Amino acid sequence: MTLEEIRGQENTMENADRVQSAGAALEELLVAAKKQDYLTVGVYESAKVMNVDPDSVAFCVLATDEEYECDIALQIHFTLIQAFCFDNDINVVRVNDIERLADLVSADDTGEPKDAHCILVTSPSASPWKDPALDKLSLFCEESRSVYDWVPTITLPER
Repeated sequence: MTLEEIRGQENTMENADRVQSAGAALEELLVAAKKQDYLTVGVYESAKVMNVDPDSVAFCVLATDEEYECDIALQIHFTLIQAFCFDNDINVVRVNDIERLADLVSADDTGEPKDAHCILVTSPSASPWKDPALDKLSLFCEESRSVYDWVPTITLPER
């Protein structure tokens, strides 16, 4: 085994740990933001918030699974949301387990499940919200961008 092969294995393990840690941080962030009422859930609701008050958006989560991979309209919305986030320096991640994500942000008051394809973590401009999980995720996104992974995929921890 060559030195390059050994380093490659180490990097793969480090990357897996990094993604797992980011998944735990994302779960913490969503739970904390939900308690503070700092979540916007849904593609159209998120687009409205981004249009009205883009400075209030602190983080963006895009979620899909195999069932929605061929949904052209959803993919176009994702492209537009990503472009908006890049233009406004908002960190974006993808999650491939939409059911788990929907469980985290739960149903609305009517008991109907929410459209969890896009989730924004917002923060009031007057008193910015600080959360250690948000800092961890921001660092994760920055590190991912340094290796040209512009929208990293995060795996949420199993329940």
